[in-house]
Amino acid sequence: MEKLMLVLIAVVVTAGCSWDDEETFYPELQICDTLDVSFAMDVVPIMAMNCYSCHSNANAPEFTSGFALEDHADVSASSIRIVGAINHNDGFLAMPRGGAGKLDTCSINTIEAWVNSGSPDN
Repeated sequence: MEKLMLVLIAVVVTAGCSWDDEETFYPELQICDTLDVSFAMDVVPIMAMNCYSCHSNANAPEFTSGFALEDHADVSASSIRIVGAINHNDGFLAMPRGGAGKLDTCSINTIEAWVNSGSPDN
């Protein structure tokens, strides 16, 4: 009887264990690394996920009067405008449009860090 009880306790205890992804359940614990931000590795993925549906080279002529954000030259030339837009600052058209709300804080901080470092083509 004692062995059965120990086995039952072991089953109950281990059944409650899982290998869940911490980032899924606690996104606020994720670290936002804004040191050495790279245009190619950090900024482009944010732009691709949030901006290219309207601001890609293919879509910009139709949706945004040609305001494309797909290459370094275009993004760096518009960096102050982009920072104002993603922060929803007064005097700037809030982006992204369409009721999507603001970008997450880490994405905004990443873009701002890149702009503050001189918008390098890295």
